[in-house]
Amino acid sequence: MSAHRRATHAGSWYTDDGKELSGQLDAWLGKVGEAIMPGARAIIAPHAGYSYSGPTAAYAYKQIVPDNVRRVFVLGPSHHVYIQGCALTSTTTYDTPIGNLKIDRDTNKDLEATGQFEHMDIQTDEDEHSIEMHLPYVAKVMEGKDFTVVPVLVGALDSKLEQEYGKIFAPYLEDPSNLFVISSDFCHWGRRFGYTYVPPGHDAIYKGIEHLDKQGMDIIEKQDAKGFRAYLQECENTICGRNPISILLNALQVLKDRQKEVKFLHYAQSNPCKSTRDSSVSYASAAVLIS
Repeated sequence: MSAHRRATHAGSWYTDDGKELSGQLDAWLGKVGEAIMPGARAIIAPHAGYSYSGPTAAYAYKQIVPDNVRRVFVLGPSHHVYIQGCALTSTTTYDTPIGNLKIDRDTNKDLEATGQFEHMDIQTDEDEHSIEMHLPYVAKVMEGKDFTVVPVLVGALDSKLEQEYGKIFAPYLEDPSNLFVISSDFCHWGRRFGYTYVPPGHDAIYKGIEHLDKQGMDIIEKQDAKGFRAYLQECENTICGRNPISILLNALQVLKDRQKEVKFLHYAQSNPCKSTRDSSVSYASAAVLIS
């Protein structure tokens, strides 16, 4: 088993030139302006190619204050393999063009001890983009800090498993030295995605898609785990990170005695769909404050 997970999507989904990549990330973060929710304990951000989702992701990463962060959890959905539950990496380092990230082996052992986690093989690890696309942003905002990462591949979850993982991650989420990155794109619309539903009452497809996405975003802001599951069952919106998001919502519900706020900061679509021949993917960024 390799000790390193290579940056396998560098050079295609984003540039493999470290200097160029660092400059792009700086530029996108700079365009956001001042942080609206500084000190975010968790963020939700997209994982598409940077030319599509990089500017939107910056809105979430801008809310991070790295000074107190010692550990970064990255929860991403599995796109290529079926797993029931969650999986951890078997490597010790995740590579990025702007600096390599050290895996928190001690935390992995603690998670393993719950009996609720399996391990990714290196092929699964390197094939998956939902975690990798966040690593350069993590490396950038945490630049110069001493920290570790805990990548978690999230597979199929029923409501019972969502609650179980919420309970497991809640103590980590409560700890201000931890940061959670929840990886998710929103609606994948078009025939190539097998999803062409448009809510009635909209004069343009892209407006209907936005309405659909923002229904889900409103439920997430309300921290309503059951409501989010019901929404997905009703409209079947193709939010690929629905399971990582559901883990976050269930973990927030465990922290009943804490003040919590979830707020979406930016929304975009890769293409404004105007006919059934079009397709698009939606991107949204949110931040979570806990006090």
